[in-house]
Amino acid sequence: MVSPILLALDFPTVREAHDMASVMAPHVTGFKVGLELLLGEGPGAVQEIARLGLPVFADAKLHDIPNTVEAAARALAGHGARWVTVHAGGGSRMVEAAVSGLGDGADGRPAGVFVVTVLTSLDDDDLRATGVSRAVGDQVAAMADLAANAGAEGVICPPAAIGRVKEVAPQLTVVVPGLRIDDDWHDQKQVGSPLGALAAGADYLVMGRAITRAKDPLLAVVQALA
Repeated sequence: MVSPILLALDFPTVREAHDMASVMAPHVTGFKVGLELLLGEGPGAVQEIARLGLPVFADAKLHDIPNTVEAAARALAGHGARWVTVHAGGGSRMVEAAVSGLGDGADGRPAGVFVVTVLTSLDDDDLRATGVSRAVGDQVAAMADLAANAGAEGVICPPAAIGRVKEVAPQLTVVVPGLRIDDDWHDQKQVGSPLGALAAGADYLVMGRAITRAKDPLLAVVQALA
């Protein structure tokens, strides 16, 4: 079985991230480079990790006016990003701009936008505090519909909302963070198990600390999919 794990390289330096990625490359399907590394060492970190030969997901969570997001997505594609994340809250025009910029920057290479629907650190009360009256599942469904109509390749959604994405936009790739193989939820509120997410229809599993901070990261991958 090809591993569905996109390993989150949440490290402060490229050297640390590259060391972990080199060991884990045969056991995962790709890597996530998040804000800590993107802002600490710059977007060139994407290029360094991409040299290992696996796709890299630049988790930039872009959210700005369409023109700015288009330019940022184009730049990340130029650094070798296979996927780039944008926040659904920026609206359909912004997502469309990201899709356009990413495609231009990829210059013929496969590249796609993943739309962040609802962060796994938020629950219904958190959404209400920001003026969103929908429950998490309903908000995810609405944002998945927006993503599909704007040309995104997929969405990022909490584990419990996978089914809602499948209902409204079955053509989208579903990427699921907030997955645990122990009882430590860290700062997450919307969590689930790797096997549960796969059974519900997830295409990719984003996993970081549960693997990278384990005493034996290779064993942690095996345990996650066992």
